[in-house]
Amino acid sequence: MNTPSLPYGLRPLEIGYLILLAAAFYFTGEQFRGSPVPVPLFGAALVGGVAVLAGRCRAEWRALPNKLFFFLLAAAWVVLFVFFGNATLGYVHSPSLFMWLMDIYTAPNSDAQFSLFIPFVMLGLLWWKRGELLAQPAGLWWPGLLLFLLGLFLHLVGYVVQQSQLSTLGFFTGLYGLTALAWGRHWLKASFFPFFLLAFCLPTGGLLDGFTFKLRLLVSWLVAGVAHLGLAPDLIREGTQLMDGQRTFAYEVAAACSGIRSIMALLTVMTIYGFVVFQAPWRRAAMILAALPLAVLGNVVRICFTIGVAEMLGQDAGKMVETKFGFVTFVVALGSAFLLARWLEKGEAAGPIVKEPVT
Repeated sequence: MNTPSLPYGLRPLEIGYLILLAAAFYFTGEQFRGSPVPVPLFGAALVGGVAVLAGRCRAEWRALPNKLFFFLLAAAWVVLFVFFGNATLGYVHSPSLFMWLMDIYTAPNSDAQFSLFIPFVMLGLLWWKRGELLAQPAGLWWPGLLLFLLGLFLHLVGYVVQQSQLSTLGFFTGLYGLTALAWGRHWLKASFFPFFLLAFCLPTGGLLDGFTFKLRLLVSWLVAGVAHLGLAPDLIREGTQLMDGQRTFAYEVAAACSGIRSIMALLTVMTIYGFVVFQAPWRRAAMILAALPLAVLGNVVRICFTIGVAEMLGQDAGKMVETKFGFVTFVVALGSAFLLARWLEKGEAAGPIVKEPVT
């Protein structure tokens, strides 16, 4: 009896997984912040993602050795961070590092909300690289233990000095080391890029405040320059504040408009795209380095658009645009990134063609 086909080639169990995934992200909403439900539900979604990945790669899964060895050690590693992962109990009263991370990711106006998607993107990239990961025989590689011990050391230091960011780095490093221990040096090299994306899950805290303030000054200076060309000639700039000539309406380039949120999200997208599409290191570097100026460009366009609306339709319309049209930053930045990518793709396609020798 033939099983009825599902849309997009999905399997029945994968439909159930998508429901679980949707529930996991639903419970990461701000209204559930502080609840014990989101972390185990999100963890179940990650475990389910591994199961779906194994189901989609059955031949590769059967060929992969030391699975029980790796998953037992990985489970013990996770348990360590559940009970002895967070020493800063004054901020999040839980010993779990994952509770601390979830609190950071789901905080109002958090710059790290997109980090919740990174582990699932990493699983997708592991599926994409499955052929490369098993191109050579995998097996135990004891030097991987050194990388695991480095992760343990980073966590111990972070736990003692109450720097959970360092413990988070230790968790990712130790997990990466366990994959090297179980599956070898080739696996370590081939899986570097998917695991590198976990760096975007590291909370920055106040480490980038100085950089953020400089971006705010840059955006306000550029907007004032554009406005003086005819958009709003009487615009006054004082630091990060932009005001009309009568000082009755201000467009402050606040921290949320500094570009840091769009930079981190845009940097993640452009890094993934650069590594997946391009082979030449300089093209990958061009995509990554373009994230900063494109994010700034998006913010400048958005604020200039707000000023233009306020000048033509009044302050109420300007305020409405300022609060409702934040997506303009991403539209401009992603549109510009798409044009850059297309240009780089044409350059790569126009490269020299190596002909096969005639036999």
